[in-house]
Amino acid sequence: MNLPEQIDTVVIGGGQAGVAMSEHLGTLNIAHVVLEKARIAEAWRSRRWDSLVANGPCWHDRFPGMEFSSAPESFVHHDQVADYFEAYAKKINAPIYTGVEALKVSKKEQSSTYQIKTSHGKIEAQRVVIATGPFQKAVIPAIAPKDEKVYQIHSDQYKNPEQLPEGNVLVIGAGSSGVQIADELNRAGKQVFLSVGKHERPPRRYRGRDNVWWLGVLGGWEAEKPDNGPLKGFAVSGAQGGHTVDFKKLAQQGITLLGMTKAFDNGKVSFLADLADNIHQGEENYLKLLDEADAFITNSGLDLPEDPEARILLDDPECVKNLILELDLAQQNITSIIWASGFGYDYDWLELDIFDDNKKPKHKQGITNQAGIYFLGLPYLTGRGSSFIWGVWHDAKRIADHINIQRKYMSYTP
Repeated sequence: MNLPEQIDTVVIGGGQAGVAMSEHLGTLNIAHVVLEKARIAEAWRSRRWDSLVANGPCWHDRFPGMEFSSAPESFVHHDQVADYFEAYAKKINAPIYTGVEALKVSKKEQSSTYQIKTSHGKIEAQRVVIATGPFQKAVIPAIAPKDEKVYQIHSDQYKNPEQLPEGNVLVIGAGSSGVQIADELNRAGKQVFLSVGKHERPPRRYRGRDNVWWLGVLGGWEAEKPDNGPLKGFAVSGAQGGHTVDFKKLAQQGITLLGMTKAFDNGKVSFLADLADNIHQGEENYLKLLDEADAFITNSGLDLPEDPEARILLDDPECVKNLILELDLAQQNITSIIWASGFGYDYDWLELDIFDDNKKPKHKQGITNQAGIYFLGLPYLTGRGSSFIWGVWHDAKRIADHINIQRKYMSYTP
């Protein structure tokens, strides 16, 4: 393998962000390479559970330059998504080097050049785009019990129900991953306990249109990151042909709902008394979205079918009316815990002054304060859609345009 010793731009990461970045750089004839430590779209292949499908229909969750072969309204399997990006990379002749890991990025002294140390040698570049995505390091909170008798994994290690030992399961976290895994385990005959925090649970479809369409026409994809506190879980599912996540319905089907996990102590786990508030706030947000959709239809003069059943809310199940604040793992025969607790960043290999005190990237729409260094594919990079397939393509175009403008400035001589 012969990597170039020098090049204009190095893109690190060969997932959806890296492929999108390569397309736009190629369109602008900017010399570049993409470094991917494993395979193209590796996370879609190896860091997903066996049955996972995309959370959005494939008419939407794709790049503009190529459609999926499946029906437009279908939710494609994760392997098909990975195949799509491999085919897309081939279609655009993306210069992707697989099996090449970026080990260190540093700035060359008294120069505008960056040095990228890789597993296959060094490269010098004027610009570096960090496109390693949002799912870099699985986060399991410090409260996790140190009990070897309980099988514990993060959601990105979960594959299927047969992977777990006999016994019941506690799933902690009720975003898209947590709620889908809990549902799958329940359907497989497991007794499931699900810890539910603050969340949004939009309708899968409303009045003949999918949620992704409503996010588009109502401006949801452009929404900026909320300032107050951590992001809420986003409970949406493409499983079983796509359906609205309803926690009360899950309880009717046998899942025991719990509040946010508070602590583990001496074989017992305690929960906050916030379950009812979390469920009801999620329903409020759900109904508010339906109201906004109805207003949009009226104001736009659209002829879309009525959907009165969407506004029917189930009664509170017993576990919501009478909160469970503590569980004894042994008494409840809970032998497995799945932490659907999100991901953190892993940028120890970047020896650059582009991070805040919490080691989070400092940037404005992906552009850092260090000339030539960019981030792509992060949540809310420019808006809500930034970490999704559709959104990352548009963010990549903005960054490529910025790179092109900077190159023109740097090439000017009076």
